[in-house]
Amino acid sequence: MAGQNPLSYASPVPIDLTEFERATPFDGDPDAALAALQDRLARLQTSQIIHRKRSIILFEGWIGSGKKGALRRLVGAWDPTHVRVRNVGGADAADDDRHWLAPFWSGLPAAGDTTIFYRSWYRRIVEERVAGRLDDKRWARACDEVNEFEAQQRDHGTLVAKLFFHVSAERQMANLRERQADPWKRHLLSEEDVAGLGQRERTVDVLHDLFKQTDTRWAPWHVIDGGDAQGGCISALTVIADLFAKAMPAEPPADGDTVVQFPPQQKAS
Repeated sequence: MAGQNPLSYASPVPIDLTEFERATPFDGDPDAALAALQDRLARLQTSQIIHRKRSIILFEGWIGSGKKGALRRLVGAWDPTHVRVRNVGGADAADDDRHWLAPFWSGLPAAGDTTIFYRSWYRRIVEERVAGRLDDKRWARACDEVNEFEAQQRDHGTLVAKLFFHVSAERQMANLRERQADPWKRHLLSEEDVAGLGQRERTVDVLHDLFKQTDTRWAPWHVIDGGDAQGGCISALTVIADLFAKAMPAEPPADGDTVVQFPPQQKAS
């Protein structure tokens, strides 16, 4: 249609978070499955490094949904010198003197590297929308700007993987109470997190609208059922491995591109 923004997008199959609350236990040996996944991811990262491909991975989702556990397993499989993790807080992304996406440009990966955003540009706009600080017009514009930003990364040859970890309200509360009861985990629970629990229903509505507008062909969302911790972790790493397998060349480069020639050895006299 003439005059329509080509990056204004509506997902043809809307994501319904209630479909990801089954918490089905992993069927099989989770330790063996995880070890195989980490080995696969390590090989895929080697291809990424050799072929100088870029990737961005977003870890979004509820507190208590298994994001950090999956992140540990993912990073543990990879060469840490080619991975950067950005922990994005709500206030960290805010900068009134620049465009709201500007702080994220400095975290984009170099050739051969991956940047993992542990919460991302989506966190700020969702929180602003839930709090009522983004009206319909500004909300739509923010979603369009995100789509354009992600399309620019894709056009630059960067893989963009977007994961959202979901749990039911009941499972989330059980996980948070477990944290509260453990003196070694209490630091993971903040007053802000507790206050946000009262906004869950409103947040779900905002998320459904967000998915509708930003679940694009070039950067689709992948929802992870985090109700079962092991199953959720394996599901998340499988999604990432499958995306890398499609994006990274399966063959090594030609020998002339990578083989370092040693100087001829001098014969002893």
